[in-house]
Amino acid sequence: MNRNTAAWARDLASKHLETPLPRRWAHTQGVARQARTLAPILGDKADLLEAAAWLHDIGYAPDLVHTGFHPLDGARYLRNAHHANEHLCQLVAHHTCALVEARERGLADALCNEFDSEPPILIEFLTYCDMTTSPTGAPISVTDRLSEIIARYGEGHIVSRSISTASDIILNVVHKVESARISLSK
Repeated sequence: MNRNTAAWARDLASKHLETPLPRRWAHTQGVARQARTLAPILGDKADLLEAAAWLHDIGYAPDLVHTGFHPLDGARYLRNAHHANEHLCQLVAHHTCALVEARERGLADALCNEFDSEPPILIEFLTYCDMTTSPTGAPISVTDRLSEIIARYGEGHIVSRSISTASDIILNVVHKVESARISLSK
């Protein structure tokens, strides 16, 4: 992965999200900002994380929706249209416990067959960035973010059920990354 991957990812995400989905674009910008703060921990993997942060929600773009499951739609688009790095595609496909929701949607086999069944390296960092960024791009606590998602979609929605199922994993991941940040600053 070259050092320009994050810039390419930013431009691609902007093309698909900025005009049709300005709120999603604001969130994406915040997730990328959060990813840049992890560069001291990640070293040479920082560019890949930032690229994944820019692209994690690209599957929401109206022109890219096929299954209605944004991690799978986004990863397929990156793989098929851009021949993107496999690791980057896997990060987009698996971000924020996507496999939990894929099971709910009957898409777990497709996700695992196309993008591996094991979450890729850096997935915890991407989940941290996503789950500590509000829909408007501002920093938010993970507990407030979990509550916000459930309130936005409503109790019975598939996204709310999935995020509730994955909440313990998400909380543990966020705390783990926060601990790594604290350890590094000492």
